[in-house]
Parts: sequence; structure tokens; C-alpha cells
Amino acid sequence: MAVLFSEIFAFLIILLVLYRYVWPVLSRMATRQQDTIQAQVDASETAERDLEESQRRFESALVEARDEVAKIRDTARADAERIREELREQADREVQRIRQRGAEQLIAQRDQTVRQLQGEMGGLMMALAERIIVESLSHDERRVSTVDHFLDELDQMAGSETNEVGARLSVASSMSSTSGSRA
Repeated sequence: MAVLFSEIFAFLIILLVLYRYVWPVLSRMATRQQDTIQAQVDASETAERDLEESQRRFESALVEARDEVAKIRDTARADAERIREELREQADREVQRIRQRGAEQLIAQRDQTVRQLQGEMGGLMMALAERIIVESLSHDERRVSTVDHFLDELDQMAGSETNEVGARLSVASSMSSTSGSRA
């Protein structure tokens, strides 16, 4: 039994040495390891929270970016539609202006053509009238009947205005004397 006590005593001494010198070192190492692990767990949780926060901010920014893109797209479409309408209105105004100018040019050309034709017709009418008068006044009988016919028409037109008829008679007689001298 003495051996047993000595073995127990040696065992207790070893336990005492282990408890006194080794246990604090092991305890500190375990505490450090535990602190390190806890720090890593805390860092991991912090990183996870930061990651979640970053993901929320990213998703929020993505939603805002999509909204902004939609606004820009809508604005661009509205601007394009407005520009298209402005260009259409401008083209319509230009077409109207060209049509109006064309119509004005057509009217001006028509008026010019009418004036030219009137001038030519006036000249032709004068030549024809002169030829008819010369032919009709070339014979004395015709001259007298033409002057009488002219005077009758004047009387009908003038009615009671004999002064005008008298003036025209004198003109007609001077014409007949001028025509007679031509013939």
C-alpha cells in the first residue's frame, strides 16, 4: 500500500504542477484561441451584415437605376415624339408654303398670259375692225348705211341725250370724210 500512496502522492504532485504551471498556460492558450475564434465569428457576422447591407444597397441602387433608365427612355420617347411632331408640322408648313407659292406663280403666269392674250387680241381686233371698217366704208352706199346704223344705235342707247349724239355725229361724219379721203 505504500507504493500506492507514493504513486497517489506522485500523481497529486504531477496534478499540482500541471494545475499550477501548465493549466494557466493551457487556459490562456484556450482563452486566446476562444477569443480568436470569437473575433473571427464576430468578423464573419459583421461581414455577413455588411454583405447583406451591401446587397440591399445594390438592389436599391439597381431599382433606382432601372427607374432612372425607364424615366430616361420615357423622356427620350417623348422627345422623339415631340421632335417628330415638330418636323411633321414644319414639313406641313413647308408644303403649304410651296403650294401657296406655286398657286401664286400659277396665278401670276395666268394673269400674264391673259394680259398677253388680251394685248394680242386687242391688236387683232383693232386690225380686224380696221379692215372691216375700211371694207364697209369703201363703198358710198355701205358708208351711208353703216353711219345710219351707227346713229340709230346711238339714238337707242342715248335716248334723250341729243348732245352726245350730236357730238358722235360730228365724229362719225369726220370719220366718213377721213375714210372717203383714204378710199
